[in-house]
Amino acid sequence: MAGGLAAGLVAGTATCTATQGGLMMGLAGDGHGRDPALVAWFLAGRLASYGAAGALLGLLGSAVSPPPQARAVLLVAAGLTVVAYAVRIMRRGRAACAPATPTAQVRNAARYRAPLLGAATILVPCGVTLGIEMLAVSSGSPVAGAAAMAGFVVGTAPAFALLGYVLRHVSRTRLARLAGVVAVAAGLWTVGAGLNLGGWLSAPAPAAGPGLAAARMVDGTQSVTVWATREGYRPAMVSARAGVPVEVVFKVADRGCTGTVTIDGRDVPLPATVRLPPQPPGTLRYVCGMGMYTGFIDFS
Repeated sequence: MAGGLAAGLVAGTATCTATQGGLMMGLAGDGHGRDPALVAWFLAGRLASYGAAGALLGLLGSAVSPPPQARAVLLVAAGLTVVAYAVRIMRRGRAACAPATPTAQVRNAARYRAPLLGAATILVPCGVTLGIEMLAVSSGSPVAGAAAMAGFVVGTAPAFALLGYVLRHVSRTRLARLAGVVAVAAGLWTVGAGLNLGGWLSAPAPAAGPGLAAARMVDGTQSVTVWATREGYRPAMVSARAGVPVEVVFKVADRGCTGTVTIDGRDVPLPATVRLPPQPPGTLRYVCGMGMYTGFIDFS
């Protein structure tokens, strides 16, 4: 639990609020986003879903972790949901400036929606979340797994509470439209991350010239070294020979969302060495667990 708490406070605050905070836009519409208790309900739903997921991961291991393709679909769906909430807030921007008292029916509906939105954040994992999930898997205990995930939620709770405070006050002013524009951009970014994670974006043409890093041969096997940094993978593109086995040695320069890589259809925590069978001519894409940063190996 202490490990999850530390990860939430130190590393998860920025990445999780950026990735999952858009779902809180659903609390700021219809005039009922002014209720501060809704943020508490949101965080309670988040704590419940993360604790349950941690218990399952600790009990059953990685078998219950969604594969990269499934996470990609969830990211696209979450991004579209954020865009829908943002458009709704922009359309209600003027009305939000006027004092309004939500009806009891609206308040009750919001109380149900808030924990559901909080629980849904487990479906949109940030890079640090993936690391905590792997910690829960390695614990081999449902109690330890739930404790790690719960500690992580507690560590990120202050940032989400602050975001909820900002959204409540912005929704009462003409800044609601500006906040909506920012949220639309965040939603589209999430959609793009999902498309990238799913491999549904076209790969760029391989760069030409002497600056392109090349694999080296070691005992009949090609070897590629890639560094994971906070800004992405370096080198971002490497050339290799098709039809020859290759091993990709991932090393970690900086801890961040690039610490988990999705390659050849599976998630790999770094540092690690990934061995690939002979590949056909073409470009192999690998991405971080959030779909933010991409690297390529060009086989020719």
